[in-house]
Amino acid sequence: MPHPFEDDSREYLALLNEEEQYSLWPQGITVPDGWRVVYGPATRAKTIDYIDHAWTDMRPKSLRDRMAANGGTPAGA
Repeated sequence: MPHPFEDDSREYLALLNEEEQYSLWPQGITVPDGWRVVYGPATRAKTIDYIDHAWTDMRPKSLRDRMAANGGTPAGA
């Protein structure tokens, strides 16, 4: 039996958290607290493609905001 996160026969969701980080999530498994569905259900390949195009900056939102407030450098650097 394939692992639920690697099963190409099922449908998936793209989730987003408050830090604007994405997660590939199998449909039918409860979405964890702090995450919301932003795409899907769709095939695993289409959901990964969505995430690849949507998630252009891997840094958490809080870090991006802190760096913007500090002239482009993390606080304390």
